[in-house]
Amino acid sequence: MLRSVAVLALDQVAPFELGVLAEVFGTDRTADGFPAYRFQVCSPDGAPVRTSSGFHLTPHADLGPVDEADLVAIPAHSQGTTVPAPVLDALRRADARGAHLFSVCSGAFLLGEAGLLDDRECTTHWRYVDELQRRHPRARVRCNSLYVQDGRLLTSAGTAAGIDACLHLIRQEHGSATATRLARRMVVPPHRDGGQSQYVEAPIPKAPEAPTLEPVLEWLMGHLDRTITVEELAARAGMAPRTFARRFRAETGTTPHDWLTNQRVLLARRLLEETPLSVEAVADQSGFGDAAALRHHFSRRVGATPHSYRTTFRDRAHSG
Repeated sequence: MLRSVAVLALDQVAPFELGVLAEVFGTDRTADGFPAYRFQVCSPDGAPVRTSSGFHLTPHADLGPVDEADLVAIPAHSQGTTVPAPVLDALRRADARGAHLFSVCSGAFLLGEAGLLDDRECTTHWRYVDELQRRHPRARVRCNSLYVQDGRLLTSAGTAAGIDACLHLIRQEHGSATATRLARRMVVPPHRDGGQSQYVEAPIPKAPEAPTLEPVLEWLMGHLDRTITVEELAARAGMAPRTFARRFRAETGTTPHDWLTNQRVLLARRLLEETPLSVEAVADQSGFGDAAALRHHFSRRVGATPHSYRTTFRDRAHSG
């Protein structure tokens, strides 16, 4: 059972992500029947730290509480933050004694620097997943998750995903009823559907650099609403279908079908965000043919249904 929480705050700590942890674990709601925690913000030497927003905050303590806390939490920090060796040692000791470790957003990089992501599943903000994987090749980075739990290790994606992960931990420790009541108190959903793929910026579809196939791909980008076969594309390129398929993979890194499906999903996202078209009409204009096919491919690649995606991201200017 969680009774004590130590939050690591280094130079350039992100105040919102730290605030999420303080809101969930550092706010006394015992009068309303919620559990209480011994909550302490810790800096390497107990001295004030500068936040990424420019102001300073004064912690409760130095690293002492980290050696005793049931939960050691790491909010986001700027990418250039220097992590002192004693902090890394404290994280390793916490892991070795079986404490819960929890990172919000880029806080996962501190866990990685301590060697605690090796052979474990984890995540971070979608902007940083590639860099996290590059720095820590043994980590099993899941790029589409709002949060990932691997034993007593819990990592979350950017900003608000930290709230999702906190509620997940509360749900595990104190039950669904407590987590739902806390979510209601915080005016947030007790559980969000989908992964963080739905929050990744969708660029306007464009043809990749493919010297041999560029004319075909340029044509294809203007005809995504059509039923198109590999044979038709091969004929436009003046190649046999099998030769075209090999060349396509060599120049784009994927198959014609996978590339075309991805471009159609990107187009569907734009149409759902920016137009009042029905889901059926979006399916037609993006080349899926019908709403069922759109839902199938959209949900697999975005992590949300077209309807829920539109509800979240629809441009209010088009809502009538």
